[in-house]
Amino acid sequence: QVQVVESGGGEVQVGGSLRLSCLISGLTFAEHAMGWFRQAPGKEREGVGCITWSGEMFYYPDSVKGRFTISRDSAKKTMYLQMNSLKPEDTAMYYCAADPVTRRYFGHQRLCISGTKLDLNWGQGTQVTVSS
Repeated sequence: QVQVVESGGGEVQVGGSLRLSCLISGLTFAEHAMGWFRQAPGKEREGVGCITWSGEMFYYPDSVKGRFTISRDSAKKTMYLQMNSLKPEDTAMYYCAADPVTRRYFGHQRLCISGTKLDLNWGQGTQVTVSS
């Protein structure tokens, strides 16, 4: 059974930084696309950073581009989201997700853009609050 567990959330000041971690087990880590999503109250879940199964291509929406960076460590089976220059609008529940499909073509875009419509393996979420 695939398990996805996020950690690292918390409260930070405006302009601060935070790094989220996601431990993924139950699948071949380096053969699946994966990504980070967030959902604020009253808003739809959106992808904020996704990576191809090969780890060679990335996707970020304009709202976080230049501030967020996704990375992963296959040895530790862990994906990270480094968030810098945080803004109040970044406040949300952040979710990690892994694609059950092996080597999905253009998975970085497909997950971040259409991930909420795909049958992904989701974590329980970790709260990020940016305060002034």
